Amino acid sequence: MISLDKTRQKKIHSRSIHTAVYEGGPDTIIVEGSLKDERHLDSYLPTGEMRPPYTVHHMIIRMELQIPELVIVDVAVEMPTAPHAVCQEVRECLTPIKGMRIAAGFTSRVRKLVGRETGCTHLQELLAAMAPAVFQGAWSARIRKPIDPEVYAGMLEKLKNSCWAWRDDGPWAAKGVRTTRK
Repeated sequence: MISLDKTRQKKIHSRSIHTAVYEGGPDTIIVEGSLKDERHLDSYLPTGEMRPPYTVHHMIIRMELQIPELVIVDVAVEMPTAPHAVCQEVRECLTPIKGMRIAAGFTSRVRKLVGRETGCTHLQELLAAMAPAVFQGAWSARIRKPIDPEVYAGMLEKLKNSCWAWRDDGPWAAKGVRTTRK
């Protein structure tokens, strides 16, 4: 078992990823994700100069998506903090995802489209973390009003094989999907 005594052991580094989904237009949602890497102890540059704790990365992605299709209408990137000035040059690297649908295989398509040499690993990681939040947010947006049972069944069908609970031979994906929890 791993033991951690936070009163004696100092935190060295932390990465936080936060996502939130907002109402957009009549048939859109806006998803915002942020990634922040922080160094919590003094560190040394190759020159020998000491640097106090600081934020290494702070990156924000905002996407507007058409619902229920989950098609990316627009995407914008901000980099309030980046380790190098040259990093700012990749803020437009996600432009090619406009028009893509967030569905199975989305993350691998993004990696092929916006590879390491043409993009930013940190933006790719943030985008990959945001994709599941898109599903949750779209679901939340759709169920704010009563839904036709056939539309609801179609939404549930899309959950099949998305996780352990919704696996093909699991209790939730079986024929006659229950819509209430036990």
